[in-house]
Amino acid sequence: MRKKVFVLIILLMSISLVGSIIVQVYWIKSSIEIRDKEFKKDVQFALANVSDDISTEEALYWYNVVLQKIEEIPKPKSSDLKKIILQRMDTTGKTIFTYEQSVFEEKYDVPSEIFDNEMFEGELTDNDLFINDSLSFKKIFSQEKIDYYDEAEDNKEFNKAESYTKEASFDNLHIENFKMSFNTLAKVIPINKRISNNKLKAAIEKELTLRGISTDFKYGVYNNHFATPIRSGYFNKDNEQTYMVPMFEDNNGASDYQLYVSFPGQKKYILSTIFQMLILSVFFIVIIIVAFGTAIYQMIKQKRISEMKTDFINNMTHEFKTPIATINLALDAIKNPKIIDDKTKVKRYIGMIREENKRMHSQVENVLRISRLEKNQLDLNKENIDIVKLMDEAISHVDLIVNSRNGYIKRHYNVTNSTFLGNEFHMTNVLVNMLDNAIKYSEDEPKVDIYIENTPKNIVIKIQDHGIGMSKSVQKNVFKKFYREQRGNIHNIKGHGLGLSYVKKIVEEHQGVVYVESEKGKGSTFYIKLPLI
Repeated sequence: MRKKVFVLIILLMSISLVGSIIVQVYWIKSSIEIRDKEFKKDVQFALANVSDDISTEEALYWYNVVLQKIEEIPKPKSSDLKKIILQRMDTTGKTIFTYEQSVFEEKYDVPSEIFDNEMFEGELTDNDLFINDSLSFKKIFSQEKIDYYDEAEDNKEFNKAESYTKEASFDNLHIENFKMSFNTLAKVIPINKRISNNKLKAAIEKELTLRGISTDFKYGVYNNHFATPIRSGYFNKDNEQTYMVPMFEDNNGASDYQLYVSFPGQKKYILSTIFQMLILSVFFIVIIIVAFGTAIYQMIKQKRISEMKTDFINNMTHEFKTPIATINLALDAIKNPKIIDDKTKVKRYIGMIREENKRMHSQVENVLRISRLEKNQLDLNKENIDIVKLMDEAISHVDLIVNSRNGYIKRHYNVTNSTFLGNEFHMTNVLVNMLDNAIKYSEDEPKVDIYIENTPKNIVIKIQDHGIGMSKSVQKNVFKKFYREQRGNIHNIKGHGLGLSYVKKIVEEHQGVVYVESEKGKGSTFYIKLPLI
């Protein structure tokens, strides 16, 4: 994949991810705002009903009190407000009826003294405004009268055949009329005489429950911005977000009392009403982010693997090219008539061909071995092995190379129990690979120190060199397949990036661990921990 295409794909995916998150966040924010508006509207309606119900209930109570006292008051004359007369004849012309409706009004002026004993227990004096006032209200009645007439046979006149009369009282009109007059008159009544804390709290709870609001609330009744005893706890309308409705409005719609209600847990309650949708939305946002991150990681990983495979193919081609060229030259030389009769030279060239063939076979075997390890197709027959003997054997494979470069391999064995369960062939390859790396990555004469020690449960092998070392980023990737650092002198050192990957796989198959500590320019130390029998 080209770099530009790769960057474009990541850019488009990033834009899509950010856009999706913005849409989700906007939806969540809009949902919260809508629910907040609905909550405020429901609360306002509930409080309006509370105010109206309390005022109506109070008026109804005192209306009944007045009805009991009104017997002592001279009944006023009723006044006829409206009268309707209707005459109609049936289709035969033999029957007619008359319909008459009258509406009557009775006006009462009730002196306020009748409330004294009931409401104030005789505490009012002549100096009080309330004692010198009176309550005016009306009672309205309706009367319906229907007279039926039949035609007389002898003189074609109509005689009354039937009469029907109905009377009705408009109680709701009475109460509403009384309520408005009473609220005007009752302004001087202390608020605690008109309503109690328990009654107000119960009324608010009832109305909020009807609208599905179940969160805690605080309330307070104020008299023109001054607190009254009717409130919950230490309620202060100035310290909280509150909702207000007037209470006990008079005929002009004015009121001296205001009911304030606040909800300490309003934000939490609103969020709880959309909690499930909120959790789902957050869940999907997290999934999108995780999926995006995973996709980007896999793309970068695949790109890196692709690059490493390309490097591996290039290195492998280079490794095969030299022995193939050597074999061709040797074959061409053998074909030469001057050489073919010289047994010494023919034997020499055949030896070169055999060595180069072994070299190519070794490279192919390394690749196949890694492939079988990844597919779990490699059989590891394990037996008791002495790590000291195994290390000495591995050293013998590289000893000549070290001596040819005027280097050394020093043994530091401090082990009491050196036996572990393993596969001799593969563990020998592991140790040879690590020694070979220590030698290859030493620019001057190779200096290698080998330590074998015991812990209570493990054998610890340390292979320390004084070579070129490696950076932290290289240390993280050095055991990955095909990985080779492409900077400095390392690029010029032969290899396919398979050796340490093979080492890691084999050590893990033996239930061990392998890791490296290194510093750039100061060498590296590889550690292998294997479990004791």
